[in-house]
Amino acid sequence: MFRLLIWAALIAAGVWLWRKYKANLAETKKPVDPGVLPMVRCAHCGVHLPRDRALSQQQEWYCTQNHLEQGPKPRG
Repeated sequence: MFRLLIWAALIAAGVWLWRKYKANLAETKKPVDPGVLPMVRCAHCGVHLPRDRALSQQQEWYCTQNHLEQGPKPRG
């Protein structure tokens, strides 16, 4: 009975180590694409767009000049 418990513990430890190894391997393989741009949300309509295409005013982002002039839409 004692041998069975030892084998079960060894197998469980092996499975746990294998899963931990695979998780760490998956994290290190994720390439960071240098072409990815940060996204922002239009304060008026809520559409997401790249930050370099957005217009900003008073820490708010807008997708078009028209939405910038209209200002943020009230939430609620």
